[in-house]
Amino acid sequence: MNQENLPRHIGIIMDGNGRWAKLRNLPRSAGHKIGAKVFRNIVTYCNQIGIQYLTVYAFSTENWKRPKEEVQALMQLFRDYLLETETYLEQKIQVRFIGDLSGLDEELQQLIAQCETSCQDFDGMHLNIALNYGGRDEIVHAMRRVVQDVQDGKLDPSALDEQAISDRLYTYGQPDVDLIIRPSGEYRLSNFLIWQSAYAECVFMDQVLWPDFNEKQMDKALKEYARRNRRFGGV
Repeated sequence: MNQENLPRHIGIIMDGNGRWAKLRNLPRSAGHKIGAKVFRNIVTYCNQIGIQYLTVYAFSTENWKRPKEEVQALMQLFRDYLLETETYLEQKIQVRFIGDLSGLDEELQQLIAQCETSCQDFDGMHLNIALNYGGRDEIVHAMRRVVQDVQDGKLDPSALDEQAISDRLYTYGQPDVDLIIRPSGEYRLSNFLIWQSAYAECVFMDQVLWPDFNEKQMDKALKEYARRNRRFGGV
């Protein structure tokens, strides 16, 4: 894969864990467990091939509507990942959790803070884990910051532009998404990176669920991206 043709920033909607488990007469939590292993493999692979930014959709603001047992299993998977410090320490990956983290329990918030602090100076890939995240909620959060900064005299209303809003998003300081990948046969963004994906290329895969996603599937998406002609409104 030509390095020049690689996207700088990839967003992945890790979809299909529950359906994968159902097809095998397993509990949904089993699908999430396998999906977590796939997540680790794909993060490692993206870091190895030179992807600079990767954002994964781990848990949305709407996912709280799922059965209590499933939510608890997901939260435990997040804890397990955060306790595996050697994973991101060895790979020098910078980890940032984006979303309304105040909605998580105190222990998980502390683990997140420790993780982000321990790897904030690394020079590897930037990994964003979207947890209790919603694209619309993120924009509302950014606009509240805009209003507060105007009230505090930190921002002149006449200076409000797209960059000012981008600077107040959870992904501040990072480039917009170039490529969004979604397996499982769904053809929508589902409230993921709404602002950042304004000109993103989307690759939807209807023959694979997230627990079956692998490096070959990633390469397939990257090759499709490389074939696209990105005009950004031009000709």
